[in-house]
Amino acid sequence: MSTPDPRAAREVIGTELGRVVRRWQQLPLDHALSVSPQVRGLVQSLADRVATAEGMPRGPVPDLGPAVLMDQLRVMVYDYGEADLDPTVLAAELTALRRAIG
Repeated sequence: MSTPDPRAAREVIGTELGRVVRRWQQLPLDHALSVSPQVRGLVQSLADRVATAEGMPRGPVPDLGPAVLMDQLRVMVYDYGEADLDPTVLAAELTALRRAIG
């Protein structure tokens, strides 16, 4: 079994993040509100992993509503990459998120 290529995973991250954001912008508000907890869960999970990797205390990501949620996701994806965490894990999580939001 081969090890996933981190460079390929980073490309998937960029593609999937773009897809998630574009899809989010098209969602009716009621649907966005119904899937917001899933998105927030991923944002918080990324924040927690980054904090741990950087030796920082964990803290809650503020809930600023669905209009800001994609900005929070973008920031956490960037921070995740800067913390040099496994890109294959994030690529899979973003793919799953895209599928979950429809």
